[in-house]
Amino acid sequence: MRQNKIALRTEQEHIKLVLFGGKTATHRHKEGSLRSNSALKPGSVSRSEPTHALALKREELARARLAARAWAQSLEDSDRSTHAAWFAQTAMEAFAAAISPSLVLSSSPSDNHTALDATACRLAESIGCEAAYLPLLEGCHFLTSLYTTLLPAEERSELGAFYTPASLSKRLVDLADEGGIDWATARVLDPASGGGAFLLEAASRMRKALEGSEPAFILAQLGARLSGMEIDSDAAALSQMALEIFLADLTATSGCPAPQFIKVCDTLEIAPSPTYDLVIGNPPYGRVRLSAAQRSLFARSLYGHANLYGVFTDIALRWTKAGGVIAYLTPTSVLGGQYYSALRRLLATEAPPEAIDFVHARRGVFEDVMQETLLALYRKSGEPRPYQVHYLHVDNEREARLTKNGKVGLPQDVGAPWLAPRQPAHVKLIAAAERMPARLSDWGYRVSTGPLVWNRFKSQLRERAVRGSLPLIWAEAVTSNGKFVFRALKKNHAPFFKVEPGDDWLVVDEASVLVQRTTAKEQARRLIAAELPLEFVEQHGGVIVENHLNMVRPGPSPKISPATVAAVLNSDVVDQLFRCISGSVAVSAFELEAIPLPAITEMAEFEQLVGSRASRARLEESLRRSYGLKA
Repeated sequence: MRQNKIALRTEQEHIKLVLFGGKTATHRHKEGSLRSNSALKPGSVSRSEPTHALALKREELARARLAARAWAQSLEDSDRSTHAAWFAQTAMEAFAAAISPSLVLSSSPSDNHTALDATACRLAESIGCEAAYLPLLEGCHFLTSLYTTLLPAEERSELGAFYTPASLSKRLVDLADEGGIDWATARVLDPASGGGAFLLEAASRMRKALEGSEPAFILAQLGARLSGMEIDSDAAALSQMALEIFLADLTATSGCPAPQFIKVCDTLEIAPSPTYDLVIGNPPYGRVRLSAAQRSLFARSLYGHANLYGVFTDIALRWTKAGGVIAYLTPTSVLGGQYYSALRRLLATEAPPEAIDFVHARRGVFEDVMQETLLALYRKSGEPRPYQVHYLHVDNEREARLTKNGKVGLPQDVGAPWLAPRQPAHVKLIAAAERMPARLSDWGYRVSTGPLVWNRFKSQLRERAVRGSLPLIWAEAVTSNGKFVFRALKKNHAPFFKVEPGDDWLVVDEASVLVQRTTAKEQARRLIAAELPLEFVEQHGGVIVENHLNMVRPGPSPKISPATVAAVLNSDVVDQLFRCISGSVAVSAFELEAIPLPAITEMAEFEQLVGSRASRARLEESLRRSYGLKA
């Protein structure tokens, strides 16, 4: 711990030198050097916009956030959450004092900052003061996100709490705009409001729509029409403080206090009423254990284990009035994953999508991003129709560029994966795929996962063949160029498995196609497949397949050879089609079985080419023709 504190002091001294030219926060306030000499004025950047000075300020604050995170990581985990809240609230108080010195924050715990040591307190105060030089909304976003940044990773995962960058919160509110929201009259709810990113954006639109009205009237309107729910009382306090700072000019002019916008509660336990024109947010995600009563309540949207995102989407439907819209930041896996099949049916029936933005972020832009992301707009009681697809290219936390693409429709079976173009070229591919009548089951194949979970059978792994052992097939046996090579290269990967009595269910005794179960969108191919040759299986009397591989196995009467199935899965056209289905690194059996394929009668030429070992280019041309695409 002592070494951590020494490292922390060094980092914080570096930040002081960067931010204050070698002076402490106290010296800076006494001398007023930055405020008197800088082109920036607290809270006035949006008017003067001295670009270079503002860019420097953002760089300084980014470094300060790193120092704050280093400080938080030096704390004991049991203390970290409480200290993260104190730190963020101290920074928010300093921010409020710089923006509106007379403002008294209703949520400010006045003595909490005394629990911070002097160095952490100075760092928090300096961050708050420096944030005051940013545009007001940006400063609020920066400080409310600071709390989430400082939480332990385990707690962030448990709460499903990951901050929303301003570029995404602004665009999601823009989507609501495009959905016809009238900010002068709309009632808006964020059922998992966190740091209040969407409430701040919505408050800004409401203020603008009511411009020219009396300040007291605007405050009353916002109090009646803008609401948030949040289970984390510290996050709720911070977002309330940010809203009060944003509305400080109205409260000062009117003499009226800011409304209380956020209710601290467990949203899952609140009885909904469909009274909101817009339900918006970045709902938490991750598995959740529901009570029996909750599982019964949300049964319509559940398949297998419950995920917080799915539950909060169901909740949004219950709070939105007919004709209203739901604007959600969403994991892309909702479009294709089996666990979301019931949710897709529910959305298609009760609130079909009107627009989807796929988020393409430059590497390193976001902290703690766990998976691919999209922004979605759904219309409660709307008619299912083709929805608009956009691509949001995020350059940094504040700025993003929008590219408009075409429209795509929902599949006939709305519980099946929703094909959606991840890039413009995919639109024609999806149109072709929608005409394809077959799936792997129509070709006589089924998909299952390799049965062996190796760490449950460690004692049966063998480094060389012994009596009663069989070859153990690991994921690395399927090479990146689609070949099967019997090998075990990684740590703990033994090449043989000693079969014991009762292990017959583990033995694979037929030719099949092996497909790697985990690939990323950055890889050259998402689908990496290889035929497991019948000759190899018969030579050894069977094999054992580990569960990081999928097995595409023939039924009693397969209509096409395993080698042909492997060649189809390894093709560019099917790989791109799979990218339009999958929203995670997992290559699931459910998604493989959902790939649209040509009728078996269209595959004769392709199978002949596979048998003659034709070039990859010729195979690709033939398959494209089978899909009705230009070769």
